[in-house]
Amino acid sequence: MTPDDLFDAIADELASTGVTTGAMFGKRSLHAHGKAVACLKDHELAFRLGRDTPAHHDALQLPGAHLFDPSGKGRPFKDWVAVPDAHAAAWPELAETARDTA
Repeated sequence: MTPDDLFDAIADELASTGVTTGAMFGKRSLHAHGKAVACLKDHELAFRLGRDTPAHHDALQLPGAHLFDPSGKGRPFKDWVAVPDAHAAAWPELAETARDTA
């Protein structure tokens, strides 16, 4: 399954809970309660988990995960963690956590 396919599956799964799709920085994103909560960039899905939360800490422990820097200019969003598709199995749960954090 490609990152785009998995993004679509997550969006479909969460649609009944009020999550919608949209764009953030020209990339596909998920929105809950009027706020972006996840953003697909290349082969990573970034999640707004809230700095200093257990979910944020745990996501950063995944190999290859890092603070999300959408501009690529060394200005990461401290509340966001980008998780590579090597950990795509964790994406649905992280998306739910991001939704609940919004």
